Amino acid sequence: MAKNQKVQKSISDEVCAYISKQKLLPIPVQTLNEEVEATRYFGGDLKEFIEAAKSLGAKSIFVETLYLEEDEFFYDSGMDDEEYLETYGADCNCGCQCGCCCEDKAEKKADKKSKKAAKVEEEEEDGVWLEPEDLDGLDLSLLKPEIASYMDRVGESCGVRLTVPGVDHLEVEIFADWYDEFAELVDEASEIIEDDPVGALEEMQAAFDEAEAAAEAEEKAALEAEKAKGTKKIAAHPPKKAK
Repeated sequence: MAKNQKVQKSISDEVCAYISKQKLLPIPVQTLNEEVEATRYFGGDLKEFIEAAKSLGAKSIFVETLYLEEDEFFYDSGMDDEEYLETYGADCNCGCQCGCCCEDKAEKKADKKSKKAAKVEEEEEDGVWLEPEDLDGLDLSLLKPEIASYMDRVGESCGVRLTVPGVDHLEVEIFADWYDEFAELVDEASEIIEDDPVGALEEMQAAFDEAEAAAEAEEKAALEAEKAKGTKKIAAHPPKKAK
């Protein structure tokens, strides 16, 4: 590394430096189980948070570094599998959503067949019906291509979670400017899905097909270039004159 090259500080380094200037001790920590923590989320900015910490008599601040993760590039409705089954699962008298303990095999088979026929008929009349939850895990960069430009930042420090030690667990999250821009793009793409899941899926499919076609064309061009490069040109010479 060149001597004059300036090392860029991460958002975590900058926040810790600011905390130290306020005569508070930044203490690096890591959250292992967020569900067991009783937390009060602070609604202000970093400066206001520090003032609040001092008013609570804090002598130090827990600092947890946050990193950009790969799963943030994919749509997440916030609904887990159990909630999905409870919401959209098959009707069941016992509430288990599977019909395993309230119907015999013959009834289940007949019911399944009738439901399938009803679904086909409904789709023929009204078209495909999707809920946002059905699109969980889809690549958001297909809706907002700019999102893909942040992939090389995966694993990079994008923010910090600050907590005032004590029973109150007063907490605030501070993010780097670039992460705020990324999060805004993710929110915009997610809103497209939530407003019109079917239209979003069609748009994603079109973008995927276009990207796939471009990749195939690029690969074909590269192969042709390689083939042309390996072909030797044979010079044509006029026949020798007879003596």
